[in-house]
Amino acid sequence: MRKRKTPVAKAERRLQILHAARGIFAKRGYHQTTIDDIALQAGVARGTFYLYFEDKRAIFSDLIDRFGSQLAVAIVRIVIDDRSRSVGEQVHENIRRIIGTCLAERPMTKILLMDAVGVDPTFDRKLAAFYDNMVGLLVETLKEGQALGIVADGEPRVLAYMALGALKELLYQAVTLGLTEESAEVLTQQIYAFLCDGCLRVR
Repeated sequence: MRKRKTPVAKAERRLQILHAARGIFAKRGYHQTTIDDIALQAGVARGTFYLYFEDKRAIFSDLIDRFGSQLAVAIVRIVIDDRSRSVGEQVHENIRRIIGTCLAERPMTKILLMDAVGVDPTFDRKLAAFYDNMVGLLVETLKEGQALGIVADGEPRVLAYMALGALKELLYQAVTLGLTEESAEVLTQQIYAFLCDGCLRVR
């Protein structure tokens, strides 16, 4: 008598398909990737793919959601009155965690920065909401910093866009244009020094 597949086996198969899709999307882009490509890479039948995902967009969205959650977990809210760590140390650690997460997930970082925009209008709105959430968190932190005199004067949202833009460009270069030899710590030091020379007053 054939044994039924356990929930763990199903979860593993789902992750197997997700991992295959991640590699194919990163290599070929969203529009050039087919469900047959993903199924072949995952070593499953096309019909098996549909047991876990409705279509190509569904698995792409799942990958983006998972990576977004990883990035959200990596960002820790700055505690202004933490006696064990200065604000500068906390900012440095947040940068290191974000860069470390992105370098550990190079395929997903490439997908997020290069392939996620333009999938369709609904997905574009979802992606915009993700970035707006990150900007919102940064804006609140910058406002608190300005009140304490550790962030330069200026419109917090503009400063947030500038900081996020610098980080996105750095990650783009690191992941897509061959800066693979750069360690997470080196990149962290560079972006932290850039911010300290700009809007931060925590050196």
